[in-house]
Amino acid sequence: MNLPNKLTILRVIMIPFFVVFMYLDFTAAKWIALGIFIAAAITDTLDGQIARRCNLVTTFGKFMDPLADKLLVCSAMIALVDQGRIPAWIVIIIIAREFIISGFRLIAAEKGVVIAAGIWGKLKTVVQMVMVCFLIGNLGGKVIFVIEQVLIYAALVLTIISLIDYLISNKNVLKD
Repeated sequence: MNLPNKLTILRVIMIPFFVVFMYLDFTAAKWIALGIFIAAAITDTLDGQIARRCNLVTTFGKFMDPLADKLLVCSAMIALVDQGRIPAWIVIIIIAREFIISGFRLIAAEKGVVIAAGIWGKLKTVVQMVMVCFLIGNLGGKVIFVIEQVLIYAALVLTIISLIDYLISNKNVLKD
């Protein structure tokens, strides 16, 4: 169990605490939730950088890192739907993409192929994480509202692009 994998596990452990603070009803709760979310997002950046720089890339990391990202971001978006901050239909599309990719990864793993996240998937994740930060912060104002809307639709578009890219780039996995 190397440092990048420990950071990935830490990110997973942070998710329930994040969700609890998303639902607590006191003024500082959203800021604590935002702090936990940002800390978890930072571990995502760190674990990847450390793994590549120190040659610590593992099969566990290739599998768990994107899964931890999905758990974190999807948990946040579901809570934000419940709070009326993001439309449910957008979150359904985003989560559907995650299920499709997870299923695809299972097929690949069954064939002994481990598929790491591509550039579009990484960009999607970054935009989703920034979007979630803005939506949790809920600062108000017209400019912030426009930024939130741009981030929501950018995340949606990148979700679709990354799905298409992922399936096309790895279509050989579906061949018998």
